Amino acid sequence: MAEQPDATMEERRRPDPNEKLVKVFDSEQESEAMVVKGLLDSASIENDLASASLLQDAFPGMGGMIILVREEDADRARRLIAESRQQAPGDNAADEVDDDETRG
Repeated sequence: MAEQPDATMEERRRPDPNEKLVKVFDSEQESEAMVVKGLLDSASIENDLASASLLQDAFPGMGGMIILVREEDADRARRLIAESRQQAPGDNAADEVDDDETRG
């Protein structure tokens, strides 16, 4: 019986299929989608990673992977994704600051 609370925790992590879900990310690369899923998971934004080929009726012409979130979480999820993309090139900026400090 101790396993039932874990099952309910798992159910809470996935969006309710009856709720309106919004696509916040898509990629041809599953690895890229997994990274974004991890980002949303770490921010406690419930999300669902799905193969776009399974959702051709809802999103025609798409392939690869998509991430869906609850409608009320969509703006926050998109902001996090955008911020993470801006920070990725910024990793080199930290090195540039160190270079500037050593020159000064």
